[in-house]
Amino acid sequence: MRRYPGVFLLLLAVMIAGTSCGARSRVSLRQSSPTTEAAPATTTTTIPANPPGVTTVAAVIASTAGHVSPGGPADGVVPSSWYGYRSILPVIKRRPGWVEVRLAQRPNQSTAWVPLADVHLSTTPWSLVLSLSTAHLQVYEDNRLLYDFPAGIGSPSDPTPTGHYFIAMTVPPPGPGYGAFVLATSAHSDAIADWDGSGDALIGIHGPIDAYANTLIGTTGARISHGCVRLHDRDLSLLAAVLPGSPLDIVSTN
Repeated sequence: MRRYPGVFLLLLAVMIAGTSCGARSRVSLRQSSPTTEAAPATTTTTIPANPPGVTTVAAVIASTAGHVSPGGPADGVVPSSWYGYRSILPVIKRRPGWVEVRLAQRPNQSTAWVPLADVHLSTTPWSLVLSLSTAHLQVYEDNRLLYDFPAGIGSPSDPTPTGHYFIAMTVPPPGPGYGAFVLATSAHSDAIADWDGSGDALIGIHGPIDAYANTLIGTTGARISHGCVRLHDRDLSLLAAVLPGSPLDIVSTN
């Protein structure tokens, strides 16, 4: 298990690590009703094997200890919410009575084992793959490629971090240019520790910001951001159905 620090639960806003984002507007993570999502009536006690393309996700019922191994020493807290949004985390391993989940907090790709009794399980059919070599975002549903979008990705000085991440939450846009919404991911910039005094630098998937960036993205994608993933507005709008907990792999090759 990778160690992870405390969560910035008291922050009222977080900056999405984008490039030339207007006047560095903040993305408010408390503008909607994030914790109203209905949970299953009972806790799942067994985890059937997923069909290809389907990911089991764990909604944390109440903040619980994260463990380095099933039944092993506790090493931090896995929160039930993050910036006011419910923690819905992809399950990556399973043991009797336990699941290993990815975490949204730094350091990147942190994981923890949590008791099965402390989570509600469901599934998502969505998965995303961002190739930094092609500057394209591929979107899958039930293991079927639906979309292949050109994307604005991090510049050489502020690269988009590679690794295994997930969609943590959908948040309202901070201003014009971001599109209809922002998909906040579990990835954090490796080059930026604190964006505009927010206490973090999350990687978001959002609109192109302005007409110039929209032109640069074009059909081939471009390295134009501080780490965020910029899409044409029409492409972003097609991702409205993507569920929290859906995996996002950021790879250096196609």
